[in-house]
Amino acid sequence: MVHLLADEGHEVAAAVGDADALLAAVAAGPPDVAVIDVRMPPTHTDEGLRAALRLRAAHPRVGVLVLSQYVEPRYATELLTADTRGLGCLLKDRVARVEEFLTALERVGGGDTVFDPEVVRRMLTRSRHTDELALLTDRERAVLALMAQGHTNTAIAQQLFVSRSAVEKYANAVFDKLRLPRDSGTNRRVLAVLRFLGS
Repeated sequence: MVHLLADEGHEVAAAVGDADALLAAVAAGPPDVAVIDVRMPPTHTDEGLRAALRLRAAHPRVGVLVLSQYVEPRYATELLTADTRGLGCLLKDRVARVEEFLTALERVGGGDTVFDPEVVRRMLTRSRHTDELALLTDRERAVLALMAQGHTNTAIAQQLFVSRSAVEKYANAVFDKLRLPRDSGTNRRVLAVLRFLGS
């Protein structure tokens, strides 16, 4: 990436390998834009995201372009809860599309907000699923939560002090509100639990 940026006429102030070095480099001389990988050492989970959030708080004028290998709406959502000026989130494969990457970098440096279309699509899908879960009554949500813990209808009935048929009624209401298919090739219970856990 350093060579790519240099070849395209951008000055690279620093290239670092971990979040602490990133924050120190920005503090030493704030750049126009910091390009940050979500996954950084030592655990390669979300150190880059946490560094980006800290960087945004300490240096709000520095543009931040976060790169992620996968579509992870959670990361984009956390970034979007603050000021979005000079903020971008791209999938790493966009870097291979040099023009798209450079355009995003320049836009973020100019104060624009740039989000990968696939990240936005996944965020909207997740939001729609979360909205469907909001339609559930408290009792339906309780039944779904117990399903997600692996309990059978009989065990759920005992925990909620209702009949087994009442649990089945609540479960069917959950399946319908989540618009889960009724075909023989799918297990609605598993799909409901996955939707619940994904929210």
